[in-house]
Amino acid sequence: MPPAIETAGLTKTYGSVRVLDALDLRVETGTVFALLGPNGAGKTTTVRVLTTLTAPDAGQARVAGHDVVAERRAVRRAISLTGQYAAVDETLTGAENLRLTARLSGLSRGAAARRADELLERFRLTEARDRQAKTYSGGMRRRLDLAAGLVRDPGTTRIVFLDEPTTGLDPRSRNELWDVVRELAGHGTTVFLTTQYLEEADRLAHRIAVLGAGRTLAEGTPEELKNRYAGHRLDLVARDRDAYLRLSPHATVHTPATLTLGVPTDGTAAHVRALLDALDPDHADIERFALHSATLDDVFLHLTSTTKEPSHV
Repeated sequence: MPPAIETAGLTKTYGSVRVLDALDLRVETGTVFALLGPNGAGKTTTVRVLTTLTAPDAGQARVAGHDVVAERRAVRRAISLTGQYAAVDETLTGAENLRLTARLSGLSRGAAARRADELLERFRLTEARDRQAKTYSGGMRRRLDLAAGLVRDPGTTRIVFLDEPTTGLDPRSRNELWDVVRELAGHGTTVFLTTQYLEEADRLAHRIAVLGAGRTLAEGTPEELKNRYAGHRLDLVARDRDAYLRLSPHATVHTPATLTLGVPTDGTAAHVRALLDALDPDHADIERFALHSATLDDVFLHLTSTTKEPSHV
């Protein structure tokens, strides 16, 4: 199948700051794609360009097979966008919010009511349907916001953009929203996600791209990125200062304040045993050890620690 999203040389400049620098992306249909990066890396600008809210200065972008500049209306008919803050009318009930959005999207009164009922059930909001949205929890508002973006014929919303959707949510609400994202992808919807929470990307995304200064620093599955840029590490705590100095030449990570050293490993039991025997054959230098499994935090820090970011998002 053709990709859901594809960019080539996408460039955007604000004043003297180049926020997107010849950005290339490819997002396969029916997958969850996460875009990571520090503040100012260009995540929100990428979303704004792909959703036709901002025009690029150079390069090309196609969403659902349509050019984001020449075919803006076709792109907008195929997408849904949920920003960083829930855009619901707090004085209306959940059902009223959905019916209103459906009517504004062109559905008849009867079709709007039926679609609202379907979405309230799908997003587990039926019991709160007649309550004003201002009484909803943060997670409930987020689910209502997502539902509002899907009020049109479910076959027409092919791509959902979520720009940091769980910012400010408590862990329970965040997990509830993760379930919604999994459900969307399970029904064949492509989800383009930006997030500050690396665990979120690790749990949800089929593929991840890490941005830095408007460029793609790395792309791959979560496991590919962890294996490529972080790997496993055996953390050793030396028995004393002399033992620390003896072990130090074999380590890649050094923390003298706690006499801790990090040694690369493939994470298998056989390799860990072999390392311990080789580094401390007399069992005299290592007081304790722990296996540090690679995380996206390690990948993120490795890739962005030396990248200078622009000041404009």
